[in-house]
Amino acid sequence: MTNRPAKKSELTHFDCEGNARMVDVGPKPETARVAIAGGEIRMSAETYDLIVGGGIAKGDVLGVARVAGIMAAKRTHELIPLTHPIMIDKVEIDFVKRDKNCTIEIIVRVSTTGKTGVEMEALTSVSAAALTIYDMCKAVDKGMVIDRIRLLEKSGGKSGFYKAQD
Repeated sequence: MTNRPAKKSELTHFDCEGNARMVDVGPKPETARVAIAGGEIRMSAETYDLIVGGGIAKGDVLGVARVAGIMAAKRTHELIPLTHPIMIDKVEIDFVKRDKNCTIEIIVRVSTTGKTGVEMEALTSVSAAALTIYDMCKAVDKGMVIDRIRLLEKSGGKSGFYKAQD
């Protein structure tokens, strides 16, 4: 798969007249599908040390962010217009602590066997986890930056395998 802009005729959420529509996945076969998304949140050294050391007054920041990410993946269809409700098989969330630049990287892997992919579920999960970290730490650091939320990899379905180039 190439990383090129879609032509108007390839935008599946619009009909031939340009009206928004939900894609009909009824005739599609069920296949195993996986999406991996990532993002990061940068913060002050003080905030980073409090999170890593368990010193945030609201509690276990990464534990709560993990639950928020899982819940968000399961409810993506309620948040993002035109997405389908999907039976998710698994959501895995990992946090990579980057001491050097006081950043926490969020990596989410979502899998299902179904008629449509789980890219939006993985991206929504990363977003919710990052926002939860922000919410739990904003009393200490309002200058945190959520950045680089993106699809890292996907497999399954008609379009096959994709891996980000960065």
